[in-house]
Amino acid sequence: MKQLLTLAFLFAHFAATAQNEEEKLKDLGLQLPPVSKPIANYVKYVRTGNLIFLAGHGPTKADGTNITGKVGKDLTIEQGYDAARITALSLIATLKDALGGHLSKVKRIVKVNGYVNCMPDFTEQPKVINGCSDLLVAIFGERGKHARAAMGMVALPSNIAVEIELVVEVE
Repeated sequence: MKQLLTLAFLFAHFAATAQNEEEKLKDLGLQLPPVSKPIANYVKYVRTGNLIFLAGHGPTKADGTNITGKVGKDLTIEQGYDAARITALSLIATLKDALGGHLSKVKRIVKVNGYVNCMPDFTEQPKVINGCSDLLVAIFGERGKHARAAMGMVALPSNIAVEIELVVEVE
């Protein structure tokens, strides 16, 4: 009986957690985009053991176009922040797909690598990648806090403003 109660509690906990994440997205007025297909010979994610490695994602808007340009030249830091936030939504959508639709299986966002398309003298990459980090924490709470690198690049594919990849621990 005790084992059944434990299983029932775990099921209720996981169901509530998934609902909470979906509700957090809804409360923020956000919707996950469809998961896009890779643009070359790679996969969107790889799971090994309890880790999922998500390939680099870019800032694709709802209309299917990308946010492009160099932050600090063509885009403001705030526009770069928004690009990183949009990229985080795509990453969460891919993660949800990798987990069979169950974000509650996320134990922790382990690592974020953020690449900012910028001029060589631009030094505010952390402020840009905060758009991704802030959204991950808003959705996953403490489980969304992660180690991170924010790097400047002189060019990114198709001139996208940011590219971000994740490592996630899952159940």
